[in-house]
Amino acid sequence: MSEQHTYRVIVRGTWEGLTDEARSRLLAEAPEHGMASMRFCEEGSLSYEPAPLKHFSMRYVVVSDVADGEEMAGAIAEDRAETALRGRGYGFRDLRSTVTDLDTMKINRKPASRR
Repeated sequence: MSEQHTYRVIVRGTWEGLTDEARSRLLAEAPEHGMASMRFCEEGSLSYEPAPLKHFSMRYVVVSDVADGEEMAGAIAEDRAETALRGRGYGFRDLRSTVTDLDTMKINRKPASRR
């Protein structure tokens, strides 16, 4: 059995070719997708600003074989984002991802005297 790592992935993109219905839905749901809703989860968390309705981000937790690396974690998250966005009828382009491997991330702890 291979070792697995947990990755946090932010997928960013641009809305494109939104139908009037999709645009109206996004604007109506905007309060649910603001800064307070940003969280990393397996099913993804969508966030965007309603004005202008141009860019979005989705946050994912991806568990993947360490041998596949960060590139695979990014590809998995982008695939999840594409599926979710298409399923909602949202047009998009230019997906790109930023990946953080939580298992190799260094945590800087302050000495007890500085707390």
